[in-house]
Amino acid sequence: MPNLGFPEILLILVIALLVFGPKKLPELGKSLGQGVRSFRQGTQGLKDELDASFKDTAAPNATTVVTAAPAAEASETRA
Repeated sequence: MPNLGFPEILLILVIALLVFGPKKLPELGKSLGQGVRSFRQGTQGLKDELDASFKDTAAPNATTVVTAAPAAEASETRA
């Protein structure tokens, strides 16, 4: 996706001003900001849940590795 520079952003703002008008534009900006904020909160909540589930599933695997290590040492002493 190409980067937007200052001229491109300025052109988009001028077109938005012409299409929506000066009275409606601040309302649209406010609603857009609220939408972005709620999206960030939702994704942060999802990230927190995933991190918690990974931590819960990581603990049993660590005990499995620890219990498997003595069995390998016992087989080496027999040989």
